[in-house]
Amino acid sequence: MEQINAVITGVGGYVPDYILTNDEISKMVDTSDEWIMGRIGIKERRILNEEGRGTSYMARKAAKQLMQRTKSNPEDIDLVIVATTTPDYRLPSTASILCERLGLTRAFAFDMQAVCSGFLYALETGANFIRSGNYKKIIVVGADKMSSIIDYTDRATCPIFGDGAAAFMLEPTTEDYGVMDAVLRTDGKGLPFLHIKAGGSVCAPSYYTMDNHMHYIYQEGRTVFKYAVANMSSACESIIERNHLSKDELAWVIPHQANQRIISAVTQRLDVPSEKVMVNIERYGNTSAATLPLCIWDFESKLKKGDKLIFTAFGAGFAWGAVYVKWGYDSDTSSSAKSGQSPQKTE
Repeated sequence: MEQINAVITGVGGYVPDYILTNDEISKMVDTSDEWIMGRIGIKERRILNEEGRGTSYMARKAAKQLMQRTKSNPEDIDLVIVATTTPDYRLPSTASILCERLGLTRAFAFDMQAVCSGFLYALETGANFIRSGNYKKIIVVGADKMSSIIDYTDRATCPIFGDGAAAFMLEPTTEDYGVMDAVLRTDGKGLPFLHIKAGGSVCAPSYYTMDNHMHYIYQEGRTVFKYAVANMSSACESIIERNHLSKDELAWVIPHQANQRIISAVTQRLDVPSEKVMVNIERYGNTSAATLPLCIWDFESKLKKGDKLIFTAFGAGFAWGAVYVKWGYDSDTSSSAKSGQSPQKTE
């Protein structure tokens, strides 16, 4: 029996219309465009500011575009995995809401929470469902409305994050393409350095937690920076060694878009030239679980069938890893190219 692997057959994405610039942020807190660009590398970020719209709205936009591009019918979808840290509600799952909004009557669905590494974890999880032989079409979404958990009086965190969503379709193949390998790790030592103090079962919401801004991200930047660079680099090096890859063979490295200095440090350690690194942090900021698929959504036209890609990310937990993918289609022959849709013009 031929071995089944999970190949990415399409991508869809969505970013909100509203653009929050560095100049606007400099009016909220004591910062400047020069400081933000020099320290983080972000010029602007998209913000979902319409009342009553949450993560599922962006996920639906991305998944709908994905289904159109791959010519998938609602009854074709077997499973939906949504990687998010900003679900619409504590319950039910955002994935379940997505199923209802898209009319996915056959699918089962669940959320996955590994913060900025969530999409890596969800991609490998989805790939394993495909490898089981029991599932034919799986939608894997990375979506976060980070603006909902950011304190816009905190100079350290408010320039970093934005909102967005993107999605991959996974399907079975017996060809030598798809999700080839993954190195995923978690280390609970990260709790003191990157967390949201209140809102969970340890510290339930109260007037005190609200008054003291305890429902927003707290980050100790220097520590996170150090761990991110070391562990993203190590995970990528493990992937390269395990799969006997040469640096010249790699078409692209797709790093989590958290900080331009982290991206530069990781790729320098890997000795990968900047022209092989996908970067769109300047326009979108850190969209957490959405950054990796949003990069592919942006750069899809540059990808060719057989391209060897390494995705890598690091997030709260600490959770990190790398995933090796052989790209499964040429952009000029893909359904996405035929559809005439561009990343900047989503429906």
